[in-house]
Order: sequence, then C-alpha cells, then structure tokens
Amino acid sequence: MLIPKADRKKIHEYLFREGVMVAKKDYNLPKHPDIDTKNLFVVKAAQSLTSRGYVKTQFSWQYYYYTLTPEGLDYLREWLHLPAEIVPSTHIKQQRSHAPPRGMLGGEGERERRPFGGRGRGGDRGDREGGYRRRDAGEGKEAGAPGEFAPQL
Repeated sequence: MLIPKADRKKIHEYLFREGVMVAKKDYNLPKHPDIDTKNLFVVKAAQSLTSRGYVKTQFSWQYYYYTLTPEGLDYLREWLHLPAEIVPSTHIKQQRSHAPPRGMLGGEGERERRPFGGRGRGGDRGDREGGYRRRDAGEGKEAGAPGEFAPQL
C-alpha cells in the first residue's frame, strides 16, 4: 500500500521511541489514537515491518500488538538516521529501589497478629498450633484402640 512518507516517518518514529505499538483492527478509523495518521496506515506499515521480520505481531481481542525486534531496532535506527546511543523507552532499564523484600522488614514493618491467631476466618485451632497434625519423630501413636482389643461380631 502506498503510504505518504510523512505518515510513514511518524509511524516509524513512534515505534522507535516507544518500542511497542497498539492498533485497533478497524481499517476505517479516521485517526490512530497515539499517532496523528490514519489507523489503516499504521496497520499496513506495521504489517510491512512484520513481513520483513522487524516487528513481532500479537493479535488479541481485535487489537494488534506490535513489538520491535533487535533487527527492527537496527533498521529503524538506520532509516531515521539516529545514533546508537538512542534506544526505545522499553529498552531502558529502570532504577530499582534498594528496599529489602517485604518479608524481611523485621520488627518495625511486621504486621500485627490477628486477635484469633491469624489463621483466616476460622481462627486458631488449639489442637494443632504449628502445622497440620504434625508429630515429632520420637512420638508414637497416642490415640486409638489398645493392642489387646478384639472386637466380637
């Protein structure tokens, strides 16, 4: 399909800047929500990039989801005449805070115990405090019939 060069440039710039792109499968939509061009131009330009292996396409619930591949990154960088230092926003690693994991907060951040033992709605069961009816290794069977029990039928 013939797409005006200005529109193709807008599409390629957006795809390079974001690294991903979404387009609704509505070929009569007058304007794409993120790019100032027809939705048909966006879908067809992405279809062209997909056929050359520069974009990976995923289709779900009447929407196309396009993801830039490493080959596509190189192609668009050359097509847009950009230096190697510029990368899409999806390729930039975000700084992580150095906070400890949630379970390792210690005394200050620990949650208070619930009034009924913190075991959900049923509360604490007095007969099994630690686990599900666990016995120690040395502890034998305490309940049940005695050894000399002989039922008569």
